[in-house]
Amino acid sequence: MNKQPKYRQVADVLRREIANGDFPPGARLPSESELQQRFDASRNTVRNGLSLLVSEGLISSSQGLGYEVKSHEVFELNASKFENLNFPQNGDAYNTNVTSAGRRPHQTFRVEMLPASEEIADRLKVTAGTKAVLRFCHRYVDDVPWSTQATYYPSWLVDGSPRLAEPGDIEEGTTRYLAARGIEQVGYFDEIAARMPTPEEARLLEIGAGVPVLLWTRTGYSAERPIRCTITTFRGDLNRMNYEIGDLTARSENEPQ
Repeated sequence: MNKQPKYRQVADVLRREIANGDFPPGARLPSESELQQRFDASRNTVRNGLSLLVSEGLISSSQGLGYEVKSHEVFELNASKFENLNFPQNGDAYNTNVTSAGRRPHQTFRVEMLPASEEIADRLKVTAGTKAVLRFCHRYVDDVPWSTQATYYPSWLVDGSPRLAEPGDIEEGTTRYLAARGIEQVGYFDEIAARMPTPEEARLLEIGAGVPVLLWTRTGYSAERPIRCTITTFRGDLNRMNYEIGDLTARSENEPQ
């Protein structure tokens, strides 16, 4: 005998049908009335089951339009090639990655000078409260919010690289701009974490209930000291990251043609 609450039984059946493709991405689910009849359940039971699927990020609800299966066209980012000067780029790393995947990039910028928090100061090896330049990007893929990126540069670096503090895009990317001025990023340290979004992150990335964010913090180093700290916040349901490390000849040879 199934001892699960009825609303969970409703959610389990619909979840399985979504996974099997009975309701593909973008499809609308039957109305609440239809689901009541199908499952011989009350309106509240059906709504609780649907709410569970909303919290899991499988479906979304619109006022007056019912429930729709979410589309999850995942973008795959090669983090080991991102900002690597050994790989050819057409513009900055973000535009190169998105256009290479046959997708459309779009981003907005905000640049400001502000005191470095303890967390940022620790990564940049400066005193907390020291002025730093923040370059903040709100990025889209195919007009869908993809990520936000906050990059902090220490004030000593900006003195010799004034374009960092100017509003708008640096077409070739900041990593190449700095390298051209004799400040080459020779290494980086990555940290990856996941958590639920803040209200501001949920607003900017248009994240529904139950969807986490992926946090990618990259601290870049010249030969002498840290030169920047970048915190990228991704929608957890639309992004996947990978790294290429070492000799991958065997992987390439075994990949399907």
